[in-house]
Amino acid sequence: MTREQQLIDFLAQTGWHKARRTAIPGDASFRHYARLEQPERRAILMDAPPPHEDVRPFMAVLGALRSYGYAAPALYHADQDAGFLVLEDLGDDRFSRVIARDPGLEAGLYGAAVDLLVDLQCHQPPARLPIRVGSDAGDHHSLPLYDKALMLREAALFGDYYYPAFAPPQMETDEQAAEVDRLNAIWAQLLERTKICDANDPVLVLRDYHADNLMWLPNRDGLQTIGLLDFQDAVRGHRAYDLVSLLQDARRDVSADLERRMIRHYLEGAKAAGQPIPEAAFIDDYTLLGAQRAIKIIGIFTRLWKRDGKDRYLQHLPRMWGLLEHNLEHPALCDLKAQLDRMIPAHQRQRTLPSRDRML
Repeated sequence: MTREQQLIDFLAQTGWHKARRTAIPGDASFRHYARLEQPERRAILMDAPPPHEDVRPFMAVLGALRSYGYAAPALYHADQDAGFLVLEDLGDDRFSRVIARDPGLEAGLYGAAVDLLVDLQCHQPPARLPIRVGSDAGDHHSLPLYDKALMLREAALFGDYYYPAFAPPQMETDEQAAEVDRLNAIWAQLLERTKICDANDPVLVLRDYHADNLMWLPNRDGLQTIGLLDFQDAVRGHRAYDLVSLLQDARRDVSADLERRMIRHYLEGAKAAGQPIPEAAFIDDYTLLGAQRAIKIIGIFTRLWKRDGKDRYLQHLPRMWGLLEHNLEHPALCDLKAQLDRMIPAHQRQRTLPSRDRML
């Protein structure tokens, strides 16, 4: 049976077979989305084809977020094995679109996003989350730790995908490999020395907490004014990570002034919530996580171009390099900065990728 026939059968079983389907631009995964519209109702279809995707983590984190009182979309129907979900439609007002229409709302929206983050981190995430289907309890999803091994795998994406595109053409393969090995060893030393992965009180880290995944719902009250999307990769980890994701956005520029103000807002909010955080140590961790996230995303965007043919992500590489270079100014990252300067000197860092043939 074709995927389309599976989908038609699923929609027939759930009463949405007569709905008009309008494709919604997807994300960097294999998932596809569509708006389902009928005269009296509408919803969002998630098509997450196995084996590339698994809807169970999304369903588990969705259940947790809704139990905390947040505006994550309601789950109307699910076929876990086939990878189909019908979800509440939270509209089209992503933070990025709202701010583009009215830049004066930017600080208020980011402040509200920081407030939600502070509140979220007051909830201790369990190691296992139940997967709820309707009102029935299903199986469980183990919420991974954002540990050293995972961070190292992510950081290694730079050497796996981006560096081969920019290593000097005359450099031998074994020389390239040696440089990548040195870079990865520096990351291992950094993560070990800083103990950033050894937090005794991990929080729920959504990992893609940024302006394209936050919805503005002004007709609701309190923290429900922020709709949450794209959290299936959530882990238990450091409280600074989602703040980095928000303020060092891969897809839109956030001014240095706004970033400073929102970090201050976060620290004041955490203190008011009874979770005071030492500022200097937090800034150190924030900067290291910013560097790790930036170098990971540079690798991911290159992989999306090379492996999946998704060229549109290349437009964000200049921003990611700028964020990485900013974070590398921290004294604790001097060895990392020196190795990256050795591998790709700043004056040679291209802002677009070479021909695809170079990568094959």
